Amino acid sequence: MARETTESKQASLTDVAALAGVSHMTVSRVINGTGPVRAETRVRVNAAIEQLDYRPNSVARALVTGRSGTLGVVALEANLYGPASTLSGIEHAAREAGYATTITSISRPGRSSITDAVERLRRQAVEGIVVIAPHVTAARALEAAPSDVPLVAVGGGEKAPVPVISVDQYDGARRATEHLLGLGHDTVWHVAGPEDWLEALDRERGWRETLERHGAPIPPVVRGDWSARSGYAAGRSLVGEKGLDAVFVANDQMALGFLRACTEAGVNVPGEMRIVGFDDVPEAAYYTPPLTTVRQDFVEVGRRTFDLLRRRMNGGENRDRDLVVPELIVRESTGLS
Repeated sequence: MARETTESKQASLTDVAALAGVSHMTVSRVINGTGPVRAETRVRVNAAIEQLDYRPNSVARALVTGRSGTLGVVALEANLYGPASTLSGIEHAAREAGYATTITSISRPGRSSITDAVERLRRQAVEGIVVIAPHVTAARALEAAPSDVPLVAVGGGEKAPVPVISVDQYDGARRATEHLLGLGHDTVWHVAGPEDWLEALDRERGWRETLERHGAPIPPVVRGDWSARSGYAAGRSLVGEKGLDAVFVANDQMALGFLRACTEAGVNVPGEMRIVGFDDVPEAAYYTPPLTTVRQDFVEVGRRTFDLLRRRMNGGENRDRDLVVPELIVRESTGLS
């Protein structure tokens, strides 16, 4: 009967102590590594933990040790390649360092939604929090971030009140634009991302200021929403414009749609039009033609994010901004391979 009771609920520290024949303090020492325990006792306690499938309560452990072994991440609900890859990079870096990750997703980035998400994570006794903040309103919401928990942002913009790690979007746009100008084009057109995304604004600024430095004309911007459909619509509206022979598209999904519009209009890429995207999604090398694009190193973003958060958790710097340098990947959509 006692066995049925144990299996019907999650085992407690007291259950482990009873099975191992030791005190609950001894079990706590074994779990947290906070005191001397004889080798044979440690073996007995670990056997009891395995038999009962005991999972330590992170909140209770944090009260005792000050460490929960868990990081919190606030992420925007989106199927976009960039945010999803950023989250994956952070999880990978935390796992490599022995930390679990608790993710709180928000459907709309705003002051109240982010504040609520951070508060939910604090109640779970996380040691530190990462906010993935590529959105303008998300970056502004960081102004209300609590000061009693270490927090860093990914893509929070130059004015974020917390430490920020991000890919240098401006530099990536500069590389893309200069690559096309270097191929002999008089100017470069731009299909931009949404105005309320920091990354879209940085890429647009990098494109525009690069044209200005080279004394090139600045064509009107066509704006999409990151989707292939919006890139296709942009292509339909632009194909046939006088002087249109080079385009920097703000992400690879929109570039895919733009390529289709070119194909339907009988415009040869790269013979009559050269195109550069941004992100280097796994499919980019298999577009027709394979897409020249700007690669973001999300594994490196995750590593640097975790390293900075860990330094903050250990009482390190309070303000910082670290930029990961992107890489131009040249493929056949610009006539080179």
